Amino acid sequence: MITGIHHVCLKCDTKEEFEKVKDFYVRVLGMSFYRSWENGALIDTGRGLIEVFHRAGGQKRLGVIAHFALETDDVDDMAARVKAAGYEVFDGPVDFVIPAGPDIPIRKAFCRGPLGEEIELFHVY
Repeated sequence: MITGIHHVCLKCDTKEEFEKVKDFYVRVLGMSFYRSWENGALIDTGRGLIEVFHRAGGQKRLGVIAHFALETDDVDDMAARVKAAGYEVFDGPVDFVIPAGPDIPIRKAFCRGPLGEEIELFHVY
């Protein structure tokens, strides 16, 4: 039986990308390390993990995941922190209603992380 999402994995080509990704999720977005090792780390989102690792000479491959959403209690603050760190916020922050019968009112923004990954900053009212 599936009980939830354990982690999302990001692959880095270089040690420099690896360090930049760790900095973005920990320093910029304020997450914490769950575990780390020489070529990898698990970063705690509060409701799941982001695994990031690198293998020298590796090759990133784009898959079918369009984005992943990080829940926050303050979308505007997170988007401002992302922009201040020099990363792109390309949509929002904006209020939106997901027409799900009953409707779900949310606030959201989309940004790009250090590897070009699309991240939705997400809050349900």
